[in-house]
Amino acid sequence: MKHIKSLMLATAFATAGFTIAGTAQAQAQDQYIALPSYRVGPYAAGGSGFYGGIIDYFNLVNQAGGVNGVKISWEECETEYNPSRGVECYERLKTKQGGATLVETLSTGVAYGILDRVAQDKIPMTMIGYGRSDAANGKVFPYVYPLISSYWSQAAGMIKYLGDKEGGMDKLKGKKIVHLYHDSAFGKEPMPVLEALSKQYGFELIKIPVAPPGSEQQSQWLQIRQAKPDHVILWGWGVMNSVAIKTAQRNGFPREKMLGVWWAGSEEDTIPSGDAAKGYSAMTFNTPGTYPVLDDIRKKLYASGKGNLADQSRIGSVYHMRGVTAAILWVEAIRTAQEKFGKGKPVTGEQMRWGLENLNVDDARQKAVGALGMFPTVKTSCDDHEGSGAVKVQQWDGKKWSAITPKWIVGDKALVRKLVDESSGKYAEEKKITPACMK
Repeated sequence: MKHIKSLMLATAFATAGFTIAGTAQAQAQDQYIALPSYRVGPYAAGGSGFYGGIIDYFNLVNQAGGVNGVKISWEECETEYNPSRGVECYERLKTKQGGATLVETLSTGVAYGILDRVAQDKIPMTMIGYGRSDAANGKVFPYVYPLISSYWSQAAGMIKYLGDKEGGMDKLKGKKIVHLYHDSAFGKEPMPVLEALSKQYGFELIKIPVAPPGSEQQSQWLQIRQAKPDHVILWGWGVMNSVAIKTAQRNGFPREKMLGVWWAGSEEDTIPSGDAAKGYSAMTFNTPGTYPVLDDIRKKLYASGKGNLADQSRIGSVYHMRGVTAAILWVEAIRTAQEKFGKGKPVTGEQMRWGLENLNVDDARQKAVGALGMFPTVKTSCDDHEGSGAVKVQQWDGKKWSAITPKWIVGDKALVRKLVDESSGKYAEEKKITPACMK
């Protein structure tokens, strides 16, 4: 509970719209990245851990001299996970320090709000593990990157895992699967995949929305108890997750039959749930464990009081590790872009876009940065702005998360690609975009 208390202390002095410069004296030759973040409000646990991990890795890179001598600078702006504030923060940050060269909102609502703007502004936006799934088609969304795995790939991976758990995909026929979801763009995002797979494999998909923030779920769990499903997919965020886990226990629903989205699979979801969380599983695009890069963060930053998190027990936690993963991918994109456009100088937004579209973070590169196996290998292209689509399942044993799928899972990639092409094609038609690869 220590890290939960730290979040409460942080909230006491944070204010909406507050911006934090990433370096004490940002220089014109720095690589500037915009971070419309959230460290207060009902989703503070996710935001503070994720952005804390990003900034820790930035500081680690800067401490070592930067990317070929180019230091990274950044600025945060508090959005409170509010879409309109997120758009305001983006507009405020994008022109700072000579112009942003990348933006990350960690919010599907905010990402949708600035989706058209980033292409006009030529500022690439990453959506690591969230956002608009059809943005994987770079011919239509050249400046948007749902890196590692989109919600559609995750949903396909979930059904693949549940099918394997039943003894084969054909065993899903006649089963009941509840999609208990955050009633927002985030919660509705996986429905095209879940609906398509329901028809393909013959399981009944029962969709039950939960109004944000999700602190009251009695009526939803009454529906679940009456439906008697074989599995419940918990597509939640923030307080909704721990409420769902505890309410499942009160209603006698086994946590072993629950499978959370990766935003329902952090220590901040399970620790407040107490014993009710034991045996609960969730998706992840990170493998729990210890890695040299996390050891370096502890030794080189926190040991000298330079870490971003107030509570050191959160180092290597789920949200923190995801932030570190995001920053690793960005730094590799900067490095890739510099290889083409010139080492030793910051790249522009357009050049960063090229770097993100030509990423190849393989096992060798992961090992070089001290993160071998921490996330799936990522290789992007114009056709594939996701770069992987692989997922794992982790389970809470009452004290920690452990991966229960030793290998990365990939769902029905052909189905996901078909949906990506159909959806992005409609978007292109509506926006009068001629799909094409950029040079």
